[in-house]
Amino acid sequence: MKMCLIALWCAVSAVAIAEPSADSKLSKETADAVILFKKTDTKIDNLFYSAAGYAIFPGVTKGAIGIGAAHGKGEVFVGKRQIGTASLTQVTIGLQLGGQEYAEVIFFETNDALKAFTAGKVTMSAQISAVAAAEGKAANAKYQQGVLVFTIAKGGLMFEASVGGQKFKFTPKN
Repeated sequence: MKMCLIALWCAVSAVAIAEPSADSKLSKETADAVILFKKTDTKIDNLFYSAAGYAIFPGVTKGAIGIGAAHGKGEVFVGKRQIGTASLTQVTIGLQLGGQEYAEVIFFETNDALKAFTAGKVTMSAQISAVAAAEGKAANAKYQQGVLVFTIAKGGLMFEASVGGQKFKFTPKN
């Protein structure tokens, strides 16, 4: 009897301390990033409801010494319904040095813009500029080529005068 109780306790303890799955960790980080964006700019809340969809990348890590690279994973939504995940890869060249982590949200103005993203046909070039999230910025922000991008620096230090682009890969939710 005592051995059964010890075995049961060990089994329960193992489940209780198990690492969360990568999906649940990403979902928690995504929810936290949405809260951070809404807290930083109360006007951005309207975009989460009015956009045809949005992709949110809660932690994009970037580093550069002349040539820069960044990568992050995120989730894609239509309304409050998650439709899949996405990865972001960025390469830049120019005068740049440092490393940083930031969160990024991309709002899609139309269903066509969202469909282009999910089909892997959206790349962000220097022509599409991100808006640094701050109170009131969302009220005056305008869509460019069907997308509107906001970023929030989360840590690190980056000096940058560069050009490059972001590429995305979408994976539909099963």
